[in-house]
Amino acid sequence: VRDPGHIPRAKEHLVEDPATPFDLVILGAGSGGYACALRAAQLGMKVALVEEDKIGGTCLHRGCIPTKALLHASDMFHMMQNCDAFGVSTDFIAFDFGKMQKYKKQAVAKYREGIEAGFERLDVDIIHGTARLRRDRTVEVELAEGGREFLQGNAVILATGAVPIMNDIPGAGLPGVWNSDRLLAAESWNFDRLTIMGGGVIAVEFATMFNNLCSQVTIVEKQKHLMAPMDDVMSVELENELRRKGIKVYCDATVTEILEEEGSLSCVITPNDGSEPVKTRAGQILMAIGRRPDVSRLLGKDISLDMKDGKIAVNSDFETSEPGVYAIGDVAARTQLAHVAAAQGTYVVEKIAGRPHSIKLEVVPNGMFVSLPIVPNCIYTDPEIATVGITEEIAKTCGLKVRCGHFSMRDNGKSIITGEEHGFIRLLFEAYSNTIVGAQMMCPRATDMIGEIATAIANGLTAQEMSFAMRAQPTYNEGIGAAIEDAMRHDPV
Repeated sequence: VRDPGHIPRAKEHLVEDPATPFDLVILGAGSGGYACALRAAQLGMKVALVEEDKIGGTCLHRGCIPTKALLHASDMFHMMQNCDAFGVSTDFIAFDFGKMQKYKKQAVAKYREGIEAGFERLDVDIIHGTARLRRDRTVEVELAEGGREFLQGNAVILATGAVPIMNDIPGAGLPGVWNSDRLLAAESWNFDRLTIMGGGVIAVEFATMFNNLCSQVTIVEKQKHLMAPMDDVMSVELENELRRKGIKVYCDATVTEILEEEGSLSCVITPNDGSEPVKTRAGQILMAIGRRPDVSRLLGKDISLDMKDGKIAVNSDFETSEPGVYAIGDVAARTQLAHVAAAQGTYVVEKIAGRPHSIKLEVVPNGMFVSLPIVPNCIYTDPEIATVGITEEIAKTCGLKVRCGHFSMRDNGKSIITGEEHGFIRLLFEAYSNTIVGAQMMCPRATDMIGEIATAIANGLTAQEMSFAMRAQPTYNEGIGAAIEDAMRHDPV
């Protein structure tokens, strides 16, 4: 990465001052921003990437990578606690949370080094500082090293991400109330009892992690089921799995107050049906109630952008109300996922460059009238959960007849061998062409296997075409073949 000081300095703070020209200026170096920068540089653009913190953004430093690293470490401890059934025994097993954090940091650093090596190889200008969009696609940067810089882009992409939402209920400011960013950075163990406010992806993954480490975990979710956008079958199965592991789950309820009593915290849990509130010891409390777009310091006084539901409003090509200015990822997208931001960034860069798109976000198969999302949704619980395309419920609302194939992993050879027999694979096919339109998986390696289904949907494959390739035995992947066979035995619904 080149020293940002090599860029000629503009005079002090007037927008009319000379600005360094670029083909593309990107604000934010998270998953969306660095994907934009790498793809644009590959296409020969002169690129400036502005980041006020570390390269990699939330996903790399406070989200996907550190969470999954700690989940992997906690799963190792959990497996060792239950290894006697496999003929492996040990006199003593313990975990060191500080060493787990050190392992997490090493994983993050190694991943970041790979990204930075790509920037250096492709000659991307990295500018460390706080960026603000001004008129005429000008970006004003308060440099981390001091001073000010102006950048002029033929196009500008906003990829500043999102930040955790904190509820303002009574007691929310007490010590021991955490957001996910802070909790991931905790250096010492103080989580024998953890209450989690929220029932989304962050909540259930943290619940899994701390349950693996023998913490007493409670989840409180205001919706009727966890993972509210997910179909009810998957939600209920997830809740049953979490309860089976000893995690307490309160759905259709809200934490209305946090109390400090006898040196510890308690939560008042109020059911949404108006019944009597319940007070439970909380220990530490994680607020995982969502994330909001980070736009507080994004715009200068001489420019405004249309907003919708707290996000930057964009058209189908991710262009904002300001021509030539685009917004991608959590700052604008409905779905807050790292790979969504990266895919949107790639799409925008290729559009700007006039190149054919190398990635699709949705597809309408031949002979159908329904647009199918091909973005995988993955949840790293135990067992893992992964979905893509549409569900049976959505198909019904669209007037689409489907065949549904279901396979229980208790009958899968690899699951029997590993003792991981909980879960299932469910596939949906359009009833007349037998084209794959969706999948829901709750099983080991679901997050790895869902890519096969996303590829099949993107290419409009039929059940027969998906069956042409053999699946090795014994593998979890055999369950996909069994679900295909099951679907073809059923009448359309």
